[in-house]
Amino acid sequence: MLGYNFSKFNPDENSKSPFDKMLDLFMELLQYTNGDASEALHWMTQLDKEYKLTDKDYGIGDFIEDLKTHGYLKENENDGSFKITGKTEQTIRKRSLDEIFGKLKKAKQGSHRTFKTGQGDEPNPETRPYEFGDAPESINYTGSLHNAFVNHGIEIFTMHQDDLEIHETDFKAQTSTVLMIDISHSMILYGEDRITPAKKVAMALSELITTRYPKDTLDIVVFGNDAWQIEMKDLPYLEVGPYHTNTVAGLELAMDILRKRKNPNKQIFMITDGKPTCLKIGNKYYKNSFGIDSKILNRTLNLAGQLRRLKIPIITFMIANDPYLQSFVRNFTEVNGGKAFYSSLDGLGNYIFEDYERNKRKTVR
Repeated sequence: MLGYNFSKFNPDENSKSPFDKMLDLFMELLQYTNGDASEALHWMTQLDKEYKLTDKDYGIGDFIEDLKTHGYLKENENDGSFKITGKTEQTIRKRSLDEIFGKLKKAKQGSHRTFKTGQGDEPNPETRPYEFGDAPESINYTGSLHNAFVNHGIEIFTMHQDDLEIHETDFKAQTSTVLMIDISHSMILYGEDRITPAKKVAMALSELITTRYPKDTLDIVVFGNDAWQIEMKDLPYLEVGPYHTNTVAGLELAMDILRKRKNPNKQIFMITDGKPTCLKIGNKYYKNSFGIDSKILNRTLNLAGQLRRLKIPIITFMIANDPYLQSFVRNFTEVNGGKAFYSSLDGLGNYIFEDYERNKRKTVR
């Protein structure tokens, strides 16, 4: 029986060129192929056969040429392989931000404002008398000269400390964040892809901070059997490995990074789907995937307490529904004094961004 498939009319979508429509799909597929352009194009070819994405006037070959022309794709002349460019990596981050955090109201860059004035870095129109210790660059010279002329006359120029006035400044709460991503094997087990949403959130958060909060810092740590730092540009290529979960290694690296940061607010966001199952003792790995091992648990909780003493909260995003695992997270969170969210994959981005924005409203004294 011949049928009709109706969809909501979107004037912006209907005005897109064939290239732009195909580009949206290509960018989405790249997140599932870990940045492998050849695999994404292979998938698109298969989808085209089944769903008729192209027509006689514009085919996959035309799309590939346009990708190269617009700077999204590079071709290796020796073997004909394709690789995405820095422009593509940035586009993926922007798309992730729009998808997850598109409802954010636009604001001036760096505007983590409090409602108090103090020794900040943004002058406002209000002034006050000079006090010992005020920075010279905060002096309102026009107002100070006016005060000197009023107080001492204009025939002989004289200025005293009482004549000086200072611009008030708005304090901005700057934040240093380490985002920890679990890349243990369980992140793709049981028929559920958990690593792609985690990467998408990381890319969106990276784009948010670099564009809206440029004075904040974001460092990204991945952890499996070991932990290591990756760059923002590496996120599209991130893959799960045959690893256990060494949460201690991730937290130790995050703590070392934050100790070097000068921002007054520091925090750790940790995305994981399971319990810690691994420690590195010397040159050997201690592993136990059967239940929560007391040796691993004690090291993890001790580190959580140490971070609490450093005033570094850990905000844990648990993307698993196991009550046994949630009990561990509650214990871990209580020791650290941080927070925990039990999120579905669909809601992960909303949780993280709402919490990030909420934390920006704190006043650091």
